[in-house]
Amino acid sequence: MKSPKLFGRVSQSIDNLREYERIAGFWQIARRALANNAFDGVLTMVGVVMGQWVGGVENPSTVILTGIATSISIGVSGLWGAYLAESAERGRELAELEKISLTDLGGTKIDRASRVAVVVVSLVDGLSPLVSSLIVLTPFFFVTLVSDMVVSYVVSMALALVSLFGLGMFLGHISGRSLIGYGIRTAIAGVVAIVITRLLPTN
Repeated sequence: MKSPKLFGRVSQSIDNLREYERIAGFWQIARRALANNAFDGVLTMVGVVMGQWVGGVENPSTVILTGIATSISIGVSGLWGAYLAESAERGRELAELEKISLTDLGGTKIDRASRVAVVVVSLVDGLSPLVSSLIVLTPFFFVTLVSDMVVSYVVSMALALVSLFGLGMFLGHISGRSLIGYGIRTAIAGVVAIVITRLLPTN
């Protein structure tokens, strides 16, 4: 008996979310935030991991702790910054609409759509760099299986480039242009970051 009710609530929530998106138009903003912040997350972790590699760090726990701390920081930064910025922007838009219509819109669908937009954009802004940066970090959780930190470093950078290529393809899909072309462009950014960091002096 519970399953039909649960399904009904989930279906209603999805319908509400779609309606709020039609009203507030937050999907395009969230989509851009996903691509941009995931890109930042990957490149940030490339810098962290390459810095450890160039510095000769052989302890996987050090790389993992540093990486997780960085991932959490950029995730919190993205979420918090997006929440404050989006709240201010949505609040301004709602106030202007109330001024034009001479109506208090508090508690209306427009108000609820605005608040949902803030939550969705903030979550995407925070989670996309957090998740993407942790993907780059995953090889170091399995160092004991290969017993070689160099392999973990190499696999980590390979994952970073694959992730960047995937993000590029996503952007290519959005733009309606070449998926491979966009994938190569974003992957090149990773290659440049890796090469420059690897050439840093160690003394």
